[in-house]
Amino acid sequence: MSDVSCVITGGGDGEGPGGADALRASVESVLGQSMRAAEALVVLASAADPAVRTAARTLAARAPERVRLVHADPAARTTGALRNAGLDAAAGRYVLVLGSGERLQKHACRNLWQAGETSRADLIAGRWSRIADESGKEREPSWQRELFARSRTLSRFTEAPELVVRDALVTGFCLRREAVRRHGLRYEEDLAHGEILFGPIAAASVGRIALVRRLIVTGRAVPDRARDLISLVEAHRRVANTLLAHGLPELREEREKAFHRDHLVPLVRSFPALPAVRRDRVAAAAARTLTGPVPPELPPLERVAVSLLGRGDAEGVLAAAYALSRPATVCAPLTTGADGRVGWGGEGEEPVADITELGHQYRRFGEMRLMNRLTRCAAADGGRLLLEGRLVLPGHTGPAPGAPLTATLEFRARGGARAVAFPAEVVRHDGTGITWRARADVARRLRPVGVRDTAWDARLTVEADGVRSVSDLFAPRDQVAGAVRFAARPRLGRLAGDTWEPYITVKDHFALRLAARRRPARTAHRLIRYATHFRPARKAKLLVRALRGRLDRYRSRGFKAPAYNTWLTRLPVRRGSVVFESHMGTCYGDSPRALYEEIRRQGLKLHATWSYDPSPAGFPDGARLVRRWSWRYLWALARAEYWVDNQGFPQHLRKPRHTTYLQTWHGSAYKRMGFDETRVRLQNAPQRERLQQAVDRFDHFLVRSEHDVNTLARAYRLPEERLLRTGYPRNDALIAERTRAETEGRLPRPPLAGELGLDDHKKTVLYAPTFRGGPGKQRKSRLLLDVREFAERFGDTHTLLVRAHYLESARLPVCPPGTVVDVSRHHDVSELLAITDVLVTDYSSIMFDFALLDRPVVLFAPDLEAYAAERGSYFDLREQAPGPVTATQEELFAALAELKKSDTRYADQRRSFAGKFGAHDRGDAARATVAAVFGTAASRGVRHTTDHHDRGAGR
Repeated sequence: MSDVSCVITGGGDGEGPGGADALRASVESVLGQSMRAAEALVVLASAADPAVRTAARTLAARAPERVRLVHADPAARTTGALRNAGLDAAAGRYVLVLGSGERLQKHACRNLWQAGETSRADLIAGRWSRIADESGKEREPSWQRELFARSRTLSRFTEAPELVVRDALVTGFCLRREAVRRHGLRYEEDLAHGEILFGPIAAASVGRIALVRRLIVTGRAVPDRARDLISLVEAHRRVANTLLAHGLPELREEREKAFHRDHLVPLVRSFPALPAVRRDRVAAAAARTLTGPVPPELPPLERVAVSLLGRGDAEGVLAAAYALSRPATVCAPLTTGADGRVGWGGEGEEPVADITELGHQYRRFGEMRLMNRLTRCAAADGGRLLLEGRLVLPGHTGPAPGAPLTATLEFRARGGARAVAFPAEVVRHDGTGITWRARADVARRLRPVGVRDTAWDARLTVEADGVRSVSDLFAPRDQVAGAVRFAARPRLGRLAGDTWEPYITVKDHFALRLAARRRPARTAHRLIRYATHFRPARKAKLLVRALRGRLDRYRSRGFKAPAYNTWLTRLPVRRGSVVFESHMGTCYGDSPRALYEEIRRQGLKLHATWSYDPSPAGFPDGARLVRRWSWRYLWALARAEYWVDNQGFPQHLRKPRHTTYLQTWHGSAYKRMGFDETRVRLQNAPQRERLQQAVDRFDHFLVRSEHDVNTLARAYRLPEERLLRTGYPRNDALIAERTRAETEGRLPRPPLAGELGLDDHKKTVLYAPTFRGGPGKQRKSRLLLDVREFAERFGDTHTLLVRAHYLESARLPVCPPGTVVDVSRHHDVSELLAITDVLVTDYSSIMFDFALLDRPVVLFAPDLEAYAAERGSYFDLREQAPGPVTATQEELFAALAELKKSDTRYADQRRSFAGKFGAHDRGDAARATVAAVFGTAASRGVRHTTDHHDRGAGR
């Protein structure tokens, strides 16, 4: 008796693509299982293709003890009927069903069987992946990550709602055979996608369920949603009715949202690739089938897409598909209601959906991207290319109907600067858009070289009242398929190519490409291909690739670090040279900047070098700049008499004996740091030793209070003699700003306020959340604060400055002008603090600095308990916070609305906070630090110098 019976069908109606090859791949994956007691049960339809029958017989003959053939009843034609026949014939303790072409991972059966035996579950499920594109790459659904984050056992399926809310049980799971028969589980034989319904019914019927975090099945085909829309909708409705029957209306609503996102929105996205006839057919079927309401929780463009699909508007769905891939592009006229809400659809039309949150209403013509729909592509008289199209106008902005318009059609070589322009002969305002027509003599005017400039993208520039709008030409894939061709005259001769072919790019934009259609050009291309692919050429390519690899190795950090440590550190010191670095080269700011400027004020003869990564923009013009990890950077570090930074020079680089390392650090600690971190304590010995060696390079470490001594210094195991109790040089500016505000008043604000366009009559709120990731590259993060909601509630009286952590980036929504400003790329946060009236943060060390200004602080910490439990903390934030601690956005908004009351209530606590955590910040930290560290250079009595010829050097 087998432990696992794997049911594989062949020849059923609605069977997926692949035929014999798909069947063979599935059966081979069963035979390749590490668990030998797994059988493949191949169920063949009576009308199966001969190739499928032959493949099945061959596999059964090769492994008769592990492959069984079941010939289904002639009446069993559908895949569901064949699978039921397989369930009846299964002999294993567990039954698993594989779809066409699906493959089991090597240990899949063992993992499922072991989980079932251990947990005594009736249903055991694991992860699966599907083919993502034509290249055959596999991708798992994003929602699986949380569902299968850990192996666990459920007493009921409602403990993991995603099992039925999503299509989690379409494959990759097995059932105890006895449970299948006890509950009478069957596939619906009249349903093309019966697996969508079978899984949720099985989960709702059985008792215990085990989830395995292992990948079980690969190779699942993406359903053809355009072809199978009606059957997909029917399967979904039956699942929804099953949830209702179990008294779970809330899961039914979640299922509705998931179905729209997982099936209907991808269907809309596929519209540009469908032929026009099929688009119309799918839209008509959707109008008959999608009769329910669109979930209001969907994002605005998804609501638009599904609504238009339900209306059967094929052209509207096509525009929505373009908008889904380009949310910042206006793809339809907009309607603004009396309440200021913006809807998709022109005047006189019923708005499809509310899209106010996209922020189109805040952009002007020339600033916004507009969809330019190509409506005609043909050959005109004289062998010219005729293009016609229509540019969408949003309604609230753009040229007036009678305004003079000009337009230019431009073809630009992809990846190059060459462009050829053709004036449009017709440009007309039609009320909700601009229609245009242009003729282009591409055969005569477009003269490519013929090697790297074989693709030319088209775009249209419309000018009205001195304002220009530039747009690409959008068209579905079948718009120009085989439409027209034109003669080409490359500068290298017609052997390089002889024909211009219009085509649609993968981004759905119109373009021209140089092709070889005639025999001489085709022959030349074949010869070139042969010359570059026969054995000597392949060997030459391999040699060039090897040389490039060797050169890349010489440029890699793995090669540079040993070379630096072995050879460059032996170089003699360059007296008076200082390498400055702030936040690993990402900015010119913080305490290193304050020290650099203090050195310049004192006129010390120190040769300053700044590191940057990735761009030198924003660094001082008079400084010598080197790119981080370049050879010039390593050379400068090896010869420097001083290192100054606030984060840490690369850990793998040894400090030369002649170098003094000043670590200014980047903030007092609330969360645990260094060897106090759980992450570090769990590291192996070599990793901890590497951190200790990096810290041991510090000769001086700045602290601003005894709190820093008891936390940072202890966490990094720094001896007392290395500590400088000077305070942070970056905070000297804050002390000076507080003194100025107390003596002269807050106005006028520092110059930065004018540069950012801040209104003196509006309060400035700085939102600066902490870094929530770990070691690694910069990543995108989702802000916990809804800045759009803030703009709606406080935009008339407040301006929100948003500063993401320098190791993170956040994309902000479009908001009304003057309400939200992204200052994440501003180099020096101290300048931002000086113009800020209220600080909103969570656990960032920025609160310790801002408290020195004696201005209101509001902490927005919705995950305080979880964060403190995960990262650890040095004190109770609620007890010692310099302002109110809010757990929800509503609490935050309430605190901001009653800021005067909370400011008075927390004034004493805020001053106590500043005194405790900034005891050594007295406004002279930069001068004191320069005297303590660079005193030798000062005593030499020579002047500060810079090397102007080396700006931006270093690769």
